[in-house]
Amino acid sequence: MKIIKLNAIDSTNSFLKELAQSTAIENGTVVVAKEQKKGRGQQENSWVSEPLKNLTFSVYFCNIDLNINHHKFLNFAVSLAVFEALSMHKVKDLSIKWPNDILSANKKICGILIENIIKGKKINNSIIGIGLNVNQQNFPTLLKNVTSLRNTTNKLYDLDALLIEVVDKIKEKIQLISLKKFTNLETDYLNVLYKKNIPTMFKDSEDVLFMGKIIGISSLGNLQIELEDENVKEFGIKEVSLA
Repeated sequence: MKIIKLNAIDSTNSFLKELAQSTAIENGTVVVAKEQKKGRGQQENSWVSEPLKNLTFSVYFCNIDLNINHHKFLNFAVSLAVFEALSMHKVKDLSIKWPNDILSANKKICGILIENIIKGKKINNSIIGIGLNVNQQNFPTLLKNVTSLRNTTNKLYDLDALLIEVVDKIKEKIQLISLKKFTNLETDYLNVLYKKNIPTMFKDSEDVLFMGKIIGISSLGNLQIELEDENVKEFGIKEVSLA
């Protein structure tokens, strides 16, 4: 496993993307930063992380050869990889909040950003960014419902060892995509999906509140919510949130 360690950088995903444009990168190459100044989450959200206490890294995968219409399975694979890696450390009440936040006892412990390089109608290469709260204990007041491994298990973690564990799990799950184990990935993902089949108050992009329950993920990766009238409505990223 090739690991590039950096002291401080704006974004590990951006670094890998620029590197891939100028040189051939070995499959599974990891870029990890002690400090990430402009970490990004889904839809350009920022990711705030205290230097030297957390894991902020990106992994480059090439020749994934996944139909673009099946992109949700890549999301399932990466989310499950982090979920299972944390499960080995007995992190309490783990779940995956759609599309790919990892929660512990309803608090966010990890964020994932997947950026794909498309060739024709297929995902050729992918850059997978992970922001995992590890040894940080105090968070800015503006960050609500956030936690860390240290806060949930009262243990101090070796960042290098944890990095290897998570990356190995990601590689294991990516292999399931190569083997076309799509049903396995979807079943496992839905089994740990946050708020699935639980009546919940949601808010749409126009701030309208409504009751419903999550019942699944559509073929295009949208969230499927069954409304009170039993009709099912699909929502993309940023189109719905928990109220």
